[in-house]
Amino acid sequence: MADARIPLPSVRRFPSYLRILLQRKEAGERTISATQLALELGLTPIQVRKDLASTGIEGRPKVGFLIEEIIAAITHSLGWDNLTEALIIGAGNLGSALAAYDGFSAYGLRIVAIFDKDPQKIGRNIGHLTVQPLESINQYIRSNRVTIAVIAVPANQAQATADMLIKCGIRGIWNFAPKNLKVPEDVVMQRTDLAASFAVLSVMLRRKYREETDFEESDSDY
Repeated sequence: MADARIPLPSVRRFPSYLRILLQRKEAGERTISATQLALELGLTPIQVRKDLASTGIEGRPKVGFLIEEIIAAITHSLGWDNLTEALIIGAGNLGSALAAYDGFSAYGLRIVAIFDKDPQKIGRNIGHLTVQPLESINQYIRSNRVTIAVIAVPANQAQATADMLIKCGIRGIWNFAPKNLKVPEDVVMQRTDLAASFAVLSVMLRRKYREETDFEESDSDY
């Protein structure tokens, strides 16, 4: 889990830093400046330095930041240097795609099981996992001490699924269902809203189109 002392806005930016840093490392680069990172991400150098300072890393005059040092510091601050196990509820299209994705390990997450209540899906292989019956999830959670669950069920089943998971001992929920869930204060929940992400993309695209259209119209006046 991420270091509680680090501001959440910084935590949200860390994966973007890591993406750039890993690309630079693969290209054979050893150092990078706050200005370079800022230009890549549309931030200010001051913000970059502040974010990285929260991990305990400081840049060096005329050198910048050592790339491997920042990667290690961010990974540790996020808790990604120790694998956390999680399970998925819902073996539909979304749940199956998440279960088959092998990139979670780069973020310190390992999907260890997937469950569904549909008899036609139980026993089906998805990647290295086999869909298990939902009625066996309580025993699995308690036997394997899993504390994180990914909800990928229809909206009308999401709250009941969350309630069931919490009773089984789950303390962290990653919700992909298009529904806001109510959970106790001692349970941490993060919702990934695909509709909201697409809404932002749609609005930004329309704005970009208008800007280009306005520019073309003004240019045609000359």
